[in-house]
Amino acid sequence: QLQLVESGGGLVQPGGSLRLSCTASGFSLRYYTIGWFRQAPGKEREGVSCISTSGGSTNYADSVKGRFTISRDNAKNTVYLQMNSLKPEDTAVYYCKGWSMFREYWGQGTQVTVSS
Repeated sequence: QLQLVESGGGLVQPGGSLRLSCTASGFSLRYYTIGWFRQAPGKEREGVSCISTSGGSTNYADSVKGRFTISRDNAKNTVYLQMNSLKPEDTAVYYCKGWSMFREYWGQGTQVTVSS
């Protein structure tokens, strides 16, 4: 089955850190640009960060710049999102998406809750 699977979410206190993983199953992630998106209750899904196929180009939403880092390990078929200095407003379901010229895949999401 061709799919993306996110993991690493959970409950963390403000100021804490989490690392999310997005792993491809059934296909090679190396040919896909990968993005992380999030959706908080009652809000639209928004882009958080994305990384090029080689990892040489990355982009971040202004709200996470300096706190989140995206990276990829194509040998492990995985993309990571390191999240530091987490804030309550980072609470959301985080999704990864992979896309190429011909197709795209979404993961099922992982919950991140930042609360004391």
